[in-house]
Amino acid sequence: MPYRVPFALWRRFGPGLSVCALIAAAAAFVAEHHGGPPFLYALLFGIALHFLVDDERASPGIELASRFVLRLGVGLLGARITAAQIVGLGWLPALLIIAVVALTITAGALAARRLRQPLTDGLLTGGAVAICGASAALAIAALLPRNERNRKFTLLTVVGVTALSTAAMIVYPAIVRALDLDARAAGIFLGGTIHDVAQVMGAGYMISPATGDVAAVVKLLRVSLLVPVVLVLSLLLRRNGTSPTTARPPLLPWFLLLFCALVAANSLHWVPAAAGTALGTLSRACLLTAIAALGIKTSFGDLRSLGWIPIALLVGETLLLAGVVLLGVWF
Repeated sequence: MPYRVPFALWRRFGPGLSVCALIAAAAAFVAEHHGGPPFLYALLFGIALHFLVDDERASPGIELASRFVLRLGVGLLGARITAAQIVGLGWLPALLIIAVVALTITAGALAARRLRQPLTDGLLTGGAVAICGASAALAIAALLPRNERNRKFTLLTVVGVTALSTAAMIVYPAIVRALDLDARAAGIFLGGTIHDVAQVMGAGYMISPATGDVAAVVKLLRVSLLVPVVLVLSLLLRRNGTSPTTARPPLLPWFLLLFCALVAANSLHWVPAAAGTALGTLSRACLLTAIAALGIKTSFGDLRSLGWIPIALLVGETLLLAGVVLLGVWF
């Protein structure tokens, strides 16, 4: 009798969750052994299995992975961050990063309006570029009305921001060397401009251990800004209202409360180092699983139907972010 509920849940969600987890594991394996961004692999592998979205056995688990597992992964990102890391950066670099994050998101919103696109398009791409790439895109998307267009736009944002982050990992170290930046300046530039955490680490430690250390802290500061940004966007969406079929977004979603709780616990040294590493690994696994689920729910035709504007927004915001941070570091 006590086993009936878990067994029933497994029968309902297990097949779809297993498929998504298997895709995530395959993506991680390919990335580890052959290089490349695991998020992009998970997305492409998921799109290749798009036919499963209509399978009655798999669809409930796929839906669970694309929503609950996604939010859990974002919440667990807080295990990587402590207040001491942010304070140790210094107030001038911190002010620069806060300013460029706000500028990038604002520019994205204004550009979307200028291109006669929904405001949410600019907020989504701007937040993804300004904060932490695919993870930020997924967190912000969780606030938006759940409709087909927003789902497609989120997927295209994830593809675009992951590809741009990979390109930046290759190009930006060459810029650092060409300008002969010292380790601190180089770390601030790389950590303040590259979208994904893994690519920041790759680019930073490619130059020197000191550069990598600074880049990692700057990147973590950007990740920590996910909470105030999502809170502000939540207030904005509540004020503007949502579609009649969509519930109003929560002021502070549960996964961001988890994020804040883990940051606080980590700052107070309540989280052992081994546990923090494990939670970070679990977070990445959840996000990969969620990306796989979102990929299964999308086809290349869906992405192509959105046209060139999402890519233009992402490229423009990326260039703006890089230019402003570089000027800030230079002067």
